[in-house]
Amino acid sequence: MIHSSSLIGFALLALGMVLTPGPNMVYVVSRSVCQGRKAGLISLGGVGLAFIVYMLAAALGITSLLMAVPFAYDTLRFAGAAYLGWLAWQALKPGGSSPFAVQQLPVDSPRRLFAMGFMTNLLNPKAALLYLSLLPQFIVPEAGSVFAQAVILGSVQIVISLSVNGMIAMAAGSIAGFLGTRPAWLAVQRRLMGTMLAGLALRMALDARK
Repeated sequence: MIHSSSLIGFALLALGMVLTPGPNMVYVVSRSVCQGRKAGLISLGGVGLAFIVYMLAAALGITSLLMAVPFAYDTLRFAGAAYLGWLAWQALKPGGSSPFAVQQLPVDSPRRLFAMGFMTNLLNPKAALLYLSLLPQFIVPEAGSVFAQAVILGSVQIVISLSVNGMIAMAAGSIAGFLGTRPAWLAVQRRLMGTMLAGLALRMALDARK
């Protein structure tokens, strides 16, 4: 059986990581603001599915193969950076808008929202790094099945991530009414978000494996 100290320690680390803004939070919040809370939560479901894929891959030892092949890792990393860079350009280009801006957008179907949430997290190499470098440190082979421990720890991380991002998505939906009546705030918000997205893209592109 997994040690309680390992469970608590991993849970605290997972909480600290999810509170750090990243691609998942950016996408989920943007859909909540632009299309409503339900859209944000559906997108979050896709993010959760990608976490499950990573968790099972790590438990089965597949993730270690991915991280051992530089080309595979770099492809994933640059794809994620390119996606964030595109979002940043949409926010900073003349006449552009931040994904957090209140605007009339074509309504995406639940299937597309879910798929985009899934791809956003799947293209985020931080998820793979989390399960490869962090999770194994909390597994104690002497405590029983390594696979079972990996699944339990991964499930804890997923529950924490979905809970925190879900609450943020619910709060983000209410931002629409506030920003909609304040054009000056929108302009500032657009530039700030564009800069943040660009910084995330640059950091991801330059983030070589440790």
